[in-house]
Amino acid sequence: MLYWALMFLLVAIVAAVFGFTGIAVASAGIAKLLFFVFLVLFVISLITHLGRRGSTGV
Repeated sequence: MLYWALMFLLVAIVAAVFGFTGIAVASAGIAKLLFFVFLVLFVISLITHLGRRGSTGV
């Protein structure tokens, strides 16, 4: 998912350079959304992993 966020960010940058403002805004919005979804899933995964490790006593 982080890969897709970076790809949409790259598309947004290229579109902004060439003056396609509508495409740049849409791509930047999608990249931002995907990045935050990735970040939330990462934090949830990290918390559940630490919770499991702590409960086993290892």
